[in-house]
Amino acid sequence: MITKKEEVLDKLESGEIRLFEIEKYVDDTNLATDIRREYIEKEADVELEHISKYSIDMTDASKKNIENQIGAIQIPVGVAGPIKIHTEKEDIETYVPLATTEGALLASVNRGCSVIRHSGGCNVSILSNQMTRAPVIETKSVLEANKLKVWINNNFDKIREAAEATTNHGKLLKIDPVAIVGRYVYPRFVYETGDSMGMNMVTIATQEAINLIEKENDIHVIALSGNFCTDKKPAALNLIEGRGKSVNADIVIPREIVEKTLKTTPEAIVEVNYAKNLLGSAIAGSYGYNAHYANIVAAIFLATGQDPAHTVEGSIGITSAQVADGDLYFSVTLPDLPVATVGGGTRLETAIESLNILDSKGSYKVERYASIVAGSVLAGELSLVGALAAGHLARAHQELGR
Repeated sequence: MITKKEEVLDKLESGEIRLFEIEKYVDDTNLATDIRREYIEKEADVELEHISKYSIDMTDASKKNIENQIGAIQIPVGVAGPIKIHTEKEDIETYVPLATTEGALLASVNRGCSVIRHSGGCNVSILSNQMTRAPVIETKSVLEANKLKVWINNNFDKIREAAEATTNHGKLLKIDPVAIVGRYVYPRFVYETGDSMGMNMVTIATQEAINLIEKENDIHVIALSGNFCTDKKPAALNLIEGRGKSVNADIVIPREIVEKTLKTTPEAIVEVNYAKNLLGSAIAGSYGYNAHYANIVAAIFLATGQDPAHTVEGSIGITSAQVADGDLYFSVTLPDLPVATVGGGTRLETAIESLNILDSKGSYKVERYASIVAGSVLAGELSLVGALAAGHLARAHQELGR
């Protein structure tokens, strides 16, 4: 075992060892991180002063979260709120940590939280909790493809037993839909994954299920993921069927609060939502019939250790607005929130602290967390659509987002 930093750097420069092999030569992952960064500094002729400053333990991070690590980045974190939320299980009142570099975002969400608070709180309902994986299987003909579909439907219990043997927490709920394109078959495995986001869990379980299907049928598995899942991509299937946590949030805002806080009217907000979020999105062919779900989803995901790539799924959904007895009814529908309160990036020190602000760290907390995400998105939508209706958007960005 090499213990001196200089020896490892010399061997890197001579080509005797490669960057990803450093941990084989030193017994301290944090030291390996420093060595790798110093090598990159020399190779790129740069000084990584700020990337070198971090408090997370790279020993833990390197086990499941990162490879070839050289340090960490810093993103400003602010809080919005408090936000007041009513769910079927509990009432929530909390500040919400948001990590972003976009000026005006925190101020906007904070204003939305104020509107929600002064209206008595918003309602949030968790519609479903499901994670998916969809392989692509090749058969010999369209006749064989349909035969395989029937076999899968008729042998669900046997397939479920094989899949669930790989996990103590995942439950295979269904294999539906089973799509056929020519002689290719795309079965969509749908699991409940508890407090874990569950992508790794369902991948391993589906592999075991596919092994069984392949053993008992004359088929060829092309890929464990056939893009029918659909993971980290916007998809109509996810908009309709849901993926991760599917969540709805709504609120009725008295007219006087709309006029006083948002500086506009319920009628103007309804018109902006119809013309922008619905018609504008329709002519663009968008799956995001909303103003800016991605802004809030990305900011809370970064703060709490979620996979930031899943922001693309969290960006799909529908915002609706109506005048109700002179007041404003406003809702957001988020069918596709792949989130977790255990595992993955939620194990990192900064994520733990942010989740603790939300009282959403650990087991049996994921529905609370998903509810807070939905409530925060509602706050962001209210504020932005209100700003557009009042003609204040450009002014806010001039003042806060320069």
